[in-house]
Amino acid sequence: MQPLAADEPAVIGPYRLLGRLGAGGMGRVYLGRSAGGRTVAVKIVHPHFALDEEFRARFRREIAAARRVGGAWTAPVLDADPEAPVPWVATAYAAGPTLAAAVEADGPLPVPSVRALGAGLAEALAAVHELGLVHRDVKPSNVLLTLDGPLLIDFGIARATDGTASLTSSGVSVGSPGYMSPEQIVGKGVTGAADVFSLGAVLAYAATGEPPFPGDSSAALLYKVVHEEPELGTLGGELREAAEACLAKDPGRRPAPGDLARRLAPDGAARLVAGGWLPGPLVERVSRSAVQLLNLEAAEAVPSGPVGFSSPSVGGVSGVGAGQFGPAPVMPGAGADGVAEAAMPEPRDAPPPPFEERPGKVSVTMAASSTPGEGGRGRRVSCTVALAVAGALAGVTVGLGFLVRPMIGADHDDTSGAKAYSPAPSTASSATSSPVEGSESSAAVTPADTVPARYQGTWEGQATALDGNLPVGTFRLTVHQATVGRELGRLTQTDQLGGVCTDVLTLKQVTKTRILATSVGAKGNHDGCNPAAHQVELTPVGDDLKYTSDSSAEGNPVSRMSKVK
Repeated sequence: MQPLAADEPAVIGPYRLLGRLGAGGMGRVYLGRSAGGRTVAVKIVHPHFALDEEFRARFRREIAAARRVGGAWTAPVLDADPEAPVPWVATAYAAGPTLAAAVEADGPLPVPSVRALGAGLAEALAAVHELGLVHRDVKPSNVLLTLDGPLLIDFGIARATDGTASLTSSGVSVGSPGYMSPEQIVGKGVTGAADVFSLGAVLAYAATGEPPFPGDSSAALLYKVVHEEPELGTLGGELREAAEACLAKDPGRRPAPGDLARRLAPDGAARLVAGGWLPGPLVERVSRSAVQLLNLEAAEAVPSGPVGFSSPSVGGVSGVGAGQFGPAPVMPGAGADGVAEAAMPEPRDAPPPPFEERPGKVSVTMAASSTPGEGGRGRRVSCTVALAVAGALAGVTVGLGFLVRPMIGADHDDTSGAKAYSPAPSTASSATSSPVEGSESSAAVTPADTVPARYQGTWEGQATALDGNLPVGTFRLTVHQATVGRELGRLTQTDQLGGVCTDVLTLKQVTKTRILATSVGAKGNHDGCNPAAHQVELTPVGDDLKYTSDSSAEGNPVSRMSKVK
């Protein structure tokens, strides 16, 4: 989740927004709370879609169809306003990582977990198909793993099979390469059997950690789905038989979802889930996420009503193009240039560029108060911790990524990784004067090709940003032997909602008291991850290892990690 940017609403309908979960082809997704305290996922469509009456008509039909879905293993639609200036829909939200994030972080699920997963999703699809609907995008990132069982989410592209409306004419691709059925790919009529094919691919991924149709391009994936048999690796027994049946090329040979559910769980998926269905480490992570979600604090309640955009979605406003988000709201106590008078945190390095050069500002805090601005637009925020961020926001996928990553204007982006660095010294390293980078007077410097055994291994711990004011999830770091300029290891960051980012660390300097490395986002990271190079410091603290980053874009995260292997 990311903090709200200055050009984003603080309230949608009756829901206060806590942050942005991600974005996709149809719009942005926010984490919100009702006046009664219920946490929801709120999706708003991109403003340019709101200008398209044909899209609005399709959106109304989508919402009407999605409201009919209410099975035990689905996230139901709770509220919606297709007629709003910018249409939105709210669905139930549950704490837990996506299947994709869980497998990427911890590897494949054990057989009992996969069996419960398959049974729950099959029961969900059976209920959906009985309503004459097809999900059309069953994939690992659309499956949440919660303590109460799996949840199938994102019915925004579900469609009534007995209707004539095409929900793909908006230009949004329905389905995901590698998980789409052959008939979807070749453009034949899509029935519930297409969802069963996708479910088979999801089961194979959950059990093996690899998709059944691997490939390095969409074209290769689509070709393999249509023409080649699935690669199921070491998957065996009844789960292999079930996956093979679901992945049959001929839709008529695939099992019905109800039959598949009974095959995997004769007494029902609920019986499998009730006994505890997730492995221990994942249970701990989900529980921690749930607690952190409950503890999230947002602005004080503001009056409900239409989305508080600063300009109408239809019609021109001077200086604002049609379909764009309006200008940034003015902060409390702001001067003529819109700069809030709240105290800014001291910079670690060179002074930041003048405020007037920045395109937008927002204050970020763990305990903020918010009241509506004039006419209910904008928001007034008082903060204990403030960050200056740019206005325009790049799209991100579902998943937290970095809770505090602000979007810095292009003129001030730092992708070189050659920043000055002065992190606060750790307890262990403060007793000895740390050698200055580039200094020749460091008796503590070890041979350039030696990473002390003290640092090597796998470390894991909780991380915080903004001087410890904001939890940002779990950091897992693997360090191995390396020479300067070579890969030192990798850092996997899993946020509270299961989003995963991986950084590659390149060794820069080794001493007896610390390691300096350059950290860069790995290829394949989702858009919510920070791609810019930045410097990190590793210092021993007792038996632990302290990780300190100079990335202001991420709130200078810090983690004290214990060795796990």
